[in-house]
Amino acid sequence: MTFLPKWLTFLKGKEVVIANAIIAILTIGGQQLFSFFTFSCPCHVGQNLIYGLAFLGVPALILLIVGYALNNQTWRLVMGKRSHFEKVTSSNRLLKCKLVCFVLCSITGRALVAPVTWLAVTLINGSYYICAVSEYVPVYYYGAAPNVTASERRRILAMFPCSQLVPPELTRVRDEVILLLRYQSQVAGWLLIAVVVITVFLSYCLGSCFSPLSFLHFRYWSSYVHNEQELFDEATEQHSRLYAMQHVKKFFGFVPGSENVKEIRIPSLREWQAISGLAFLKRVDEEHYDYSLLHDWALKERANGKYLRIDEGAGIITQL
Repeated sequence: MTFLPKWLTFLKGKEVVIANAIIAILTIGGQQLFSFFTFSCPCHVGQNLIYGLAFLGVPALILLIVGYALNNQTWRLVMGKRSHFEKVTSSNRLLKCKLVCFVLCSITGRALVAPVTWLAVTLINGSYYICAVSEYVPVYYYGAAPNVTASERRRILAMFPCSQLVPPELTRVRDEVILLLRYQSQVAGWLLIAVVVITVFLSYCLGSCFSPLSFLHFRYWSSYVHNEQELFDEATEQHSRLYAMQHVKKFFGFVPGSENVKEIRIPSLREWQAISGLAFLKRVDEEHYDYSLLHDWALKERANGKYLRIDEGAGIITQL
């Protein structure tokens, strides 16, 4: 009975690690499916390199951009503005630069999880690397095709990823070249993993060494920030709902979800047109904005017009 609470206590505060692990697992699964269904080396001179690098780099770049886009800190950094009341000093500017650098490093670290996982898994798999560089392998020491031109040799090597295209007399050479390239690719993949793991570990160590907080104080601060964000999100949801409810009530004459509705308001055609359509965030003054067309209408117009009273007993609507 106490096993699960102990695990929950252990996992509390490690949401970032868990999220990164889930992202890595999903990336590995996606890479395997992606390779199985879509990858097919063209086995042609000049096309292999482009095709292999495209499958290596383009998904990693897309995952990096998605990682930046899905991080709320990215938009806090992009949309954050210095307060007009804040006095600009050299110390404030230096502190601001340090904060921006810290946040950028944090965002980049989170965003790199998926693309680095993609690159590591694809290199360990070896298929993309073999396709990309097969035509550039020096095969002089294999004694293969000694009497052909360099361009013809590249054409033959470009066919090595496709076993069905290789002449029978070159099968042994082809197998040795594929083994060599797979070895190089897998070594590069494991080196990438080792470099990333060591870099992350050293970054955490340096961050902990230079942190002004003790271990328990840091855990408390992390817990506070997490709880503050949760409470803020809940308050934002409730506040925006109550605020929007006032505007909806003004337009329709009743609060949604009310059990005892005495009367309803019938909006006019002009009012329907006023709240319909598309609109951007509209600035009203130095401190306030209109969030929608209904919001703009509710702040500017009086709720006059036609009302209908509801007869509760018979469920009949009578005009006022």
